[in-house]
Amino acid sequence: MNMMNNNPVGIFDSGVGGLTVAQAIRQLLPNENLIYFGDTAHLPYGDKSRETIISYASKITRFLIGQKCKVIVVACNTASANAYEAIQEEAGNRAVVVDVINPVVTYVATKTEYKNIGIIGTKATINSGTYEKKIKALNPQIAVSSLATPMFVPMIEEGFIYDDISNAIIRSYLSKPELQDIDGLILGCTHYPIIKNQISKFYSFELDVIDSSAIVANYLRALLSEKKLLSTETNSNYKFIVSDYTEYFQVITKLFFEEDIRLEKKNLW
Repeated sequence: MNMMNNNPVGIFDSGVGGLTVAQAIRQLLPNENLIYFGDTAHLPYGDKSRETIISYASKITRFLIGQKCKVIVVACNTASANAYEAIQEEAGNRAVVVDVINPVVTYVATKTEYKNIGIIGTKATINSGTYEKKIKALNPQIAVSSLATPMFVPMIEEGFIYDDISNAIIRSYLSKPELQDIDGLILGCTHYPIIKNQISKFYSFELDVIDSSAIVANYLRALLSEKKLLSTETNSNYKFIVSDYTEYFQVITKLFFEEDIRLEKKNLW
């Protein structure tokens, strides 16, 4: 057994979006201890500069390594697209780094049914071109159509879900010419699975809407197994830390984890 087996899995995002990944990990790996860091003081990351995103992500990585995390899951597409190398450098050999883009790219590039894949994400994720570059590198045959949907994160963080406002915004983005004739849509932001049902509904549930959370959880399970780092504990615990307290974060966390969650506020800056 590896000494680090029962060390926690660290997960971070700018806000509540990464909880979609945390929940998928908990369902697939119920024995793992989780530490979740939501950088609510700085959200959304999607309209920040690359340098700023790198600086936030590096600081959070340092904090999670201080918490003895064996893995850092970058549960944020914006940070994955802009700060992955910096996070790896910060982690060194002290923790394994898993991002949310590479597992999804591999999944999409190996599926023969995709000819024209759509991607929606924050401005920073879409402008980085990371998805497109990586998909093309693995499968040059796939056409990639990208669209920045910057209103989605603030809309979700403000709790506008399942109502007329969110439906109007979703309809407005998804009917844009960039996303016509696609045969699959990557939700290139971990917040978006929260509105996956409404997105699928726009396509009359006939389009393959690709949710990264389950793909990342499967990837993590295979990785931990391969590195012999799976937890041997049976009573796992979850810790939720935010850089700024928001009531909505508490509500969403309870919704995902179906239990009362105590949020810890910690300002790393």
